Amino acid sequence: MSYYQDQGADAQFTDITRSGASPEGVSCEAALKRLHVRDQAGRLRSGAAAFAALWRATPGWRWLGVLGGCPPFVWIGEGLYRLFLPVRPHVQKLVRRFGSGLSS
Repeated sequence: MSYYQDQGADAQFTDITRSGASPEGVSCEAALKRLHVRDQAGRLRSGAAAFAALWRATPGWRWLGVLGGCPPFVWIGEGLYRLFLPVRPHVQKLVRRFGSGLSS
């Protein structure tokens, strides 16, 4: 999420691992498993639709957010997101382990 913050996303980010504050109607456990975004209209989105909403709020990514939020792309994105979720913890470990060397 820090990448999107650095890109100037018009969004408020909440790290629920530190604050414990999950979106209304979403348990903390569920919020940790999937990305959740409240869009500009106030609707809570999760998964691929949440990424599309985040991209729409990020300069340089808006076009992808518009495209990614439309059928069939949002459906394809959701399928890919669900396939990625089980491997995400392993990817995060690799990024933490080797990430510092990538920026040099």
